[in-house]
Amino acid sequence: MSKDALQAVPGRQSGEGGPQDIGRDQLLESQDPYRAFARWYDRIFGPMNHGLRLLGLRLFTPKPGMTVLDVGCGTGAQLELYRRFDCKLFGIDSSQSMLAVAKSRLADAADLQLGNAVGLPYSTGKFDLVISMLSLHEMKPQVRIGAVEEMKRVLKDTGRILLIDHHPGPIQPVGGWITKAIVLIAEAAAGREHFRNYRQFMSIKGLPALAEMCSLSIIKSKVVGGGALGLLLLEKHS
Repeated sequence: MSKDALQAVPGRQSGEGGPQDIGRDQLLESQDPYRAFARWYDRIFGPMNHGLRLLGLRLFTPKPGMTVLDVGCGTGAQLELYRRFDCKLFGIDSSQSMLAVAKSRLADAADLQLGNAVGLPYSTGKFDLVISMLSLHEMKPQVRIGAVEEMKRVLKDTGRILLIDHHPGPIQPVGGWITKAIVLIAEAAAGREHFRNYRQFMSIKGLPALAEMCSLSIIKSKVVGGGALGLLLLEKHS
């Protein structure tokens, strides 16, 4: 998911149309860093990401009829798991090319939109579950907070937020060292700004600190990958 595009383009409201929306979509597409390899993304990262997705399902098993939103849905692989539970599926991403793969995978099973994480085009209190996987670390600090606040806004009062992202450790030998090395190489290869945002995310201690900043309570947590990856299940403060 391209966070540069997310930061640059204002959010759309459902039902909007016309030249301005066409211009926004064209801008998102022109800034799409995934155009060259969207079709190959799951082949490269699928095995590792699939394990994380299954862990997320274990943290919070959905029930039939639940409304589920994936912020940064990418190729739709996460939503595909929730389709098996007969959930109502929604996804948003700033990459036109990744959404094309998701639409091919999910067809009419999900409502997929090209859009902005800090201006989600959904009504307040719509979703039972909001998911974001390996997306928040890429964002600039204030954009990251704004994205989580938007997730809170569209979440039902009884809903849950599931976040999966890099974790600051402590890193365990030997598997954790290997995972951390792979992460560092991948993050550095993604570009200077991306790596800078990743380092800032890690410096604040990752998801637990972000949850506290955004007044979210941790219900369940799990650290995997030898301390390099973390999952949090969250709810709004009562």
